[in-house]
Amino acid sequence: MKDKLKKMNNPQSAIYGMAFIGALIYYLQHAHTFGEGLLGFAKALVWPAILIYKLLEFLNK
Repeated sequence: MKDKLKKMNNPQSAIYGMAFIGALIYYLQHAHTFGEGLLGFAKALVWPAILIYKLLEFLNK
């Protein structure tokens, strides 16, 4: 049980959580329809993966 709590209480979780909330607010502010809001929620979940992919793509050029 302690290992599970240790994984949940690390600083990276807090940073990811704040970044998720910030991205979610950004995407929801720019959404004009419910569908765009759902897409914004999905983008807020996966934006770190997209960022790393684009960075590696840029560095590979």
